[in-house]
Amino acid sequence: MSATVATPAHRLPRTLVTGLLVVGAIALLAALGPWIAPYDPDAFDMRARLQPPSAAHWFGTDEFGRDVLSRVLSGAHHSILMGVGATAISLAIGVPLGLIAAFRRGWTEEVVMRCIDLMISLPPVLLGLLILAVTEPGLWKTILAVGLVYVPIMTRISRAVALDLLSEDFVEAARARGEGAYHILVREILPNAWPPLIVETALRITFAILLGSALSFLGLGPQPPASEWGLMIAESRPFIAEAPWIGLAPGLSLCLLLIAVNTVGEGLRDLLDPRLRGRGHG
Repeated sequence: MSATVATPAHRLPRTLVTGLLVVGAIALLAALGPWIAPYDPDAFDMRARLQPPSAAHWFGTDEFGRDVLSRVLSGAHHSILMGVGATAISLAIGVPLGLIAAFRRGWTEEVVMRCIDLMISLPPVLLGLLILAVTEPGLWKTILAVGLVYVPIMTRISRAVALDLLSEDFVEAARARGEGAYHILVREILPNAWPPLIVETALRITFAILLGSALSFLGLGPQPPASEWGLMIAESRPFIAEAPWIGLAPGLSLCLLLIAVNTVGEGLRDLLDPRLRGRGHG
């Protein structure tokens, strides 16, 4: 009887499984892109320029005769690196700031949160533009800029989670034992804060990919002849009526990746939400 009741509670949500399969497939294609691409993604062939999709070129060719499919496969890792790298930066900076602000309170919390409020008051694209305006465009600089843009959000979320956990009995017990701030933050609060942070991380990757592609579209990401999807969409604008497949392929690929990552986040929320888990045990 107990086994049949516990099984649904531990079953992975269908949205999580579906999202992971799609994200895994895209990640595999990104890793194998240089080897499975049918053509050199940067090779010019002016005799084949602006050819529509065909058996020779499944996604057609661009204005320089480059195979669009090869360029989409070659550029997949840029978007994945953009999302994962930027989110890792925002986690590495935002989570410690949020935990320290919640634990120390007083003037420490005021200074941290007022700086965070100042940063969060600026639109993400504008903040990214301000950060990139002082440096030369490039993939890793764009990743750093996007990561810094989302530091305030991760700081506020980690602070809110830590404030809830600080009132729990296990934290009071650690204080009664005379444990220091480092032990309480790292050994008591952080392990219990990961479930909501993991969910937010998955969702934040979606926004990081989208913002990174937007900055690349504006010319502040990887530079030509790079095959980053946002840049490819920007380069296709003069040919949108004559050869719509140039921008359609990277655009649909970007949408598929965003939907898949967002689906993973939704599945993780269903899996890790304590109210849903409690309902399953009931």
